[in-house]
Amino acid sequence: MAAQPASPAPVQEPGLRARKKQRTRDALIEAAHRLFLGQGFARTTVDEIAAAVDVSQRTFFRYFANKDEVALAVLAEAEDHFIQQLRTRPAEETPIQALRAAIVDSWRDRGGRDAGPCSVTAALELIRMIEDTPTLLAAHLRRVTELERLLIGIIAEREGVDPAEDLRPAVLAAVFAGVLRAAHLSWSADQEDTGPEGMIALIDRHFDQLVPALAGHWRS
Repeated sequence: MAAQPASPAPVQEPGLRARKKQRTRDALIEAAHRLFLGQGFARTTVDEIAAAVDVSQRTFFRYFANKDEVALAVLAEAEDHFIQQLRTRPAEETPIQALRAAIVDSWRDRGGRDAGPCSVTAALELIRMIEDTPTLLAAHLRRVTELERLLIGIIAEREGVDPAEDLRPAVLAAVFAGVLRAAHLSWSADQEDTGPEGMIALIDRHFDQLVPALAGHWRS
């Protein structure tokens, strides 16, 4: 008799402790975001954020190193989702096609979440707040640099090139970061709230301006 195929392993649900920790983290992000928008980033203290969630300052620091980190958590979650999307893009896509599709899909996925600590509304509000807050902008640009390093490795692996010898992954990662930065600035300057579809349209328009040199496949 032929052996029966093994049943797939059941998906493990997060335990009670993990769910409680996630709820606390989400509550801190949401409270911080609300306070930052209401009274400004500089005037908001860690104690106020912790008090809004009814936890201690010590508990806050179990989740976040500082105010910058909790403020940027909304975009950090979005960046993680983008990276997951990029890693699963079809191999036949060129590097630019993969990056473009991954970021657009990430924004579309976020468009379905209009409430909560990592909702599309929170992400768009944070983009405007970053541009108005020098301290936060500096922290955000440091994160962008870290993201560029990660993208270099992913792009080089996709295309089978050595980033120490081939400069194209580094150039494209920097170009991609610049495209997003330009799109964010354009969106922030627009007085009309066009939501995620407006951001996607701006990203697409900026991608349309990229020079042909990086647009094709790199494989020999």
